[in-house]
Amino acid sequence: MRPPPLTPEDVWAEEVRMKLRVAVLLLSAMMAVSACGSSRGRTVELPGGVTPEEQAAANGGHAPSSFDRLIGRDTRPNVGPCPLMGVLYDTSRLVAFAAPSSERYANINYTGEMEGVHGLCRYVDADPITMNLDIDMSFGRGPASTSTRQTYRYWVAVTRRGIAPIAKQYYNIDVTWPRDQAVVSRTEHIERIVIPRAQADTSGENFEILVGFDLTPEQLAFNRAGRRFRIDAAGGPAAAASTPPAAH
Repeated sequence: MRPPPLTPEDVWAEEVRMKLRVAVLLLSAMMAVSACGSSRGRTVELPGGVTPEEQAAANGGHAPSSFDRLIGRDTRPNVGPCPLMGVLYDTSRLVAFAAPSSERYANINYTGEMEGVHGLCRYVDADPITMNLDIDMSFGRGPASTSTRQTYRYWVAVTRRGIAPIAKQYYNIDVTWPRDQAVVSRTEHIERIVIPRAQADTSGENFEILVGFDLTPEQLAFNRAGRRFRIDAAGGPAAAASTPPAAH
């Protein structure tokens, strides 16, 4: 008995099956060749997440020259993390009274508060760490203020983690309040901080960048006692000083 003739649909289905078989065979052959020809093995990532080959490719196949680095054409990743950046809590606030012996709301002259610090760092090979910083601050004018201008003084310190400062630099910031405004905010930019490293494998996480206001002994004692006024001290009696409850 002769088989029934193939319909056009049967012919199309058979062609599809043949193409699929050929595609599977080709894919299997390619995978075998790839496995046999690869001698690289597991990729080990360097700090910064690139392989030596990728690092060279990012710089046109060669290490950057001194001229490349001079003009900023050095795309190599940092060899480690940036130093920790933060505001020292005891010096993060400033409350100045018109009469230092009277710590009352009505006697507030001006206030200041550091709200955060952030920045970027760069270091490769045995280079020192270079950084820039942005410090976010707010400044308040109190009920006892007689001026719309005030100069604040703050500092930036580089320390070894948990050890005394390596260097400390002081800065002044002049603040002017509009006559109808009691609070202004500013972001101070520190363009360049350089931190030497003893060795090429010295990581940035060994260092801290701390910032704070330059305070009088009385202002520091006020902060450490836990007393504070809101930054909008001119806003009304609700800004009165508060002392945290005693621990039980």
